[in-house]
Amino acid sequence: MKSYWVWLVLNVVVWPFAIGYTDLTINQLTGQLFGVALYFAIFFLIPLVKQRPSLFVFFICLNVIIATITLLPSDGTINPFLILILSLLIAEGFYHLTIGSSLIISVIGCGAILITVLNSNLGQIIEIFVEIYIIFLLIGLLVYKQTKDQWTDLDARYQALFSEYRDIKRRAVSEEELARQEERVLIAHEIHDSVGHKLTALIMQLEMFRLQTSEEYKEKVQSLKELAGESLNETRRAVKSLKANDTGGLSGILRLIRKLEMENMIRIHFSVKHGAFSAPLTGEQSFVIYRSVQEALTNIMKHSNAKEAEIMFEAPGNSIFRFEISNPISNRSLYKEGFGLSSMRERLEKYGGDLKVIKTDEQFRISGFIKLLNIGDEHGSNITG
Repeated sequence: MKSYWVWLVLNVVVWPFAIGYTDLTINQLTGQLFGVALYFAIFFLIPLVKQRPSLFVFFICLNVIIATITLLPSDGTINPFLILILSLLIAEGFYHLTIGSSLIISVIGCGAILITVLNSNLGQIIEIFVEIYIIFLLIGLLVYKQTKDQWTDLDARYQALFSEYRDIKRRAVSEEELARQEERVLIAHEIHDSVGHKLTALIMQLEMFRLQTSEEYKEKVQSLKELAGESLNETRRAVKSLKANDTGGLSGILRLIRKLEMENMIRIHFSVKHGAFSAPLTGEQSFVIYRSVQEALTNIMKHSNAKEAEIMFEAPGNSIFRFEISNPISNRSLYKEGFGLSSMRERLEKYGGDLKVIKTDEQFRISGFIKLLNIGDEHGSNITG
């Protein structure tokens, strides 16, 4: 879009000078003004056929002819601004089109410049100068086009490599987290099976010893039994803490946001409204929200060039918990829901919620909610022997 305004400004600046250089009265400018109007009418149509190179070439060449007829002097002089306008049209072709299509415009544009020069009564030195100008113009545009194509190719390669790097990074983090969780569960089982059982056996033996011992030692044995019981309870709490999966939930979302920002993958604007953090979510509901946000951010990094996203949580009336993830987009390709979003919708519907995906020309937005009504108590797992 920026390039369109640049070309428009250049043409708007040059054309008044070109018309003024003709030194004609208002009555004599009727044909020239009609040519200017026709030129800009076609100029405004060109962006509409940008995806059709053949029409793009046709309209550019048509503007070359219109500009030449409009500004070609009939008294044997030359209008230098006509050469500048024709140069702009040739340059616009090189900017938007392939080398082959650009060369077609170059041939017609340079031919128009040569017709302008040959139609005038210029000296041989001026004609040679214009010919040298044409040569340097074409060489410069060819070098620019080659450099631009190389840069575009390098940028595409970089984006592909960076996307692959982010995928590998995400897999590495997920595998590391999974390995850490498996290790914690293994340690918890080891503690439960060895220390927990031994402490339980110790408590039973102390109770038997207390029943058999004299009154003199019963109080001391009882204190030892209570100490062993406290140790067993602390061991059970440690086992429960190790086996608890703390990767999800709202706290997990905050960790996910911090991790992505630290790795410079994406900049996230996070906002909380209407007491979302105090919403009575169960562990399963928190985990579903965590996975939904994670999937949405993964889609942004995988399918979009956006470097920033917005996340919003709210719980209006404590009846539903609502989340929204949005990011700016530049491409206007058709949206097709993939497996990740379908799975996300199924998980939300399981808890009485729903998912909506909205794509506009400037933004991609995912919003979902979970019902908070009739929430039962969340039962923790029993990690005793």
